Amino acid sequence: MPLLLLFFALLLALQQPETTNFTPENEFTNNCEGPSVGPDGSIYAVNIRQDGTIAHVTPQGRTSVFLTLPEGSVGNGIRFGDRNTFYVADFKKHNVLKVDVRTKQVSVHAHDDTMNQPNDLAITRRGHIYCSDPKWSDSTGRIWLVRPDGRTERVADKLGSTNGIEISPDERTLYVNESFQRNVWAFDLKPDGSLANKRLLIHFDTGGMDGMRCDTRGNLYVTRYGLGQIDVVSPTGKLVRSVKTRGLKTSNIAFGGPDGKTAYVTLQDRKCLETFRTDTPGREWQMMRQFR
Repeated sequence: MPLLLLFFALLLALQQPETTNFTPENEFTNNCEGPSVGPDGSIYAVNIRQDGTIAHVTPQGRTSVFLTLPEGSVGNGIRFGDRNTFYVADFKKHNVLKVDVRTKQVSVHAHDDTMNQPNDLAITRRGHIYCSDPKWSDSTGRIWLVRPDGRTERVADKLGSTNGIEISPDERTLYVNESFQRNVWAFDLKPDGSLANKRLLIHFDTGGMDGMRCDTRGNLYVTRYGLGQIDVVSPTGKLVRSVKTRGLKTSNIAFGGPDGKTAYVTLQDRKCLETFRTDTPGREWQMMRQFR
């Protein structure tokens, strides 16, 4: 009997969420997505109260509508490029939008009618943006490069449903996941921005995938949409740990806080953000230090 009780106690502990609530439930729409943390520690995410908006969230979890995007535009991934600029994947109008944090001015940084829908973004220190570009109707996808001057170039094709995308801390590797196929692929990132040497990092047998981010050691934090967890994967493709969330539809993740070790997760079923602590700062947070 004691062994049976111990078994159930361990099972219950494994199922307990490791995250805490950060913003109230139902403040966002079911397209709650794209968290990114600015140099001042503020968190930005898409689709608060209605689609087509950008939220500003203080480090204490207080939310407000930062701005509304131009008519017809709906954001997904967000990435900061410098202290006063972030970029938004506008999946409705085939754009990557540029937002001036000071003036709240929104402009089109890149547009390409041949994109399916820019979904998530990754950015280098030099300002090269990589966009995942899924076509949900047939479970295929591509990767686009947007250069600092806004020129677009398709750098990978014939993929599955591309979604989360990220760059390693040394900027030698680009990662992209396929939501429906449950693969995470790695590419060599060449100096001219092109990709080479595609290889499988990890395959999952169950669950979906959405956004993902690297920490400064190169571990990938993969949001497992529908499973209610974040899976941490090493640069060699080993599953390091899983972090249970309170909601099931984990859609994206970002790092912030004073030491870069606070993770913020968007949940589309709860329509809010949750948070947890990590042992290692995020790559994105480390990049933002140069702008402080």
